[in-house]
Amino acid sequence: QVQLVESGGGSVQAGGSLRLSCAASGSTVSRYCMGWFRQAPGKEREGVAMIYPGGGVKYYADSAKGRFTISQDNAENTLYLGMNSLKPEDTAMYYCAAGTSGRYCTDDHEYNYWGQGTQVTVSS
Repeated sequence: QVQLVESGGGSVQAGGSLRLSCAASGSTVSRYCMGWFRQAPGKEREGVAMIYPGGGVKYYADSAKGRFTISQDNAENTLYLGMNSLKPEDTAMYYCAAGTSGRYCTDDHEYNYWGQGTQVTVSS
C-alpha cells in the first residue's frame, strides 16, 4: 500500500513558478514508476512527467519539456515537480501517482496509487 499526499499548488501569474511535492508513505518511491498527471475541467487526464525506478530515466510531455522538472528525494521519499514559465493552459488539478509494476512508466494505466491532487491556477 502506498499513500501519496500532494502539496505546493496555488495561484500564480503567467510566467511564474511553482514546485509541487508528493510525500509518499508505505513504500519507497525509488522502486516504482512515479509520475505527475494533470486534469483540467472538461479535458482528459494528461501525463506531464514520469520518472522510472531508480530515478535515472525521465519522461516529459511535449507541453512540459523545457519548463517542468521532475525529481525525487529518496531520503525524504518525496517526488517533486518544478514548474517554470507557467502559462494559463497549465491550469489544472495536478496528481501524483505511483506504478508499482515499475515497467511501463509512460502508460498511465500502469499507475495504481494516486494522491488527492493539488490545484494549480495560472492567470494571464
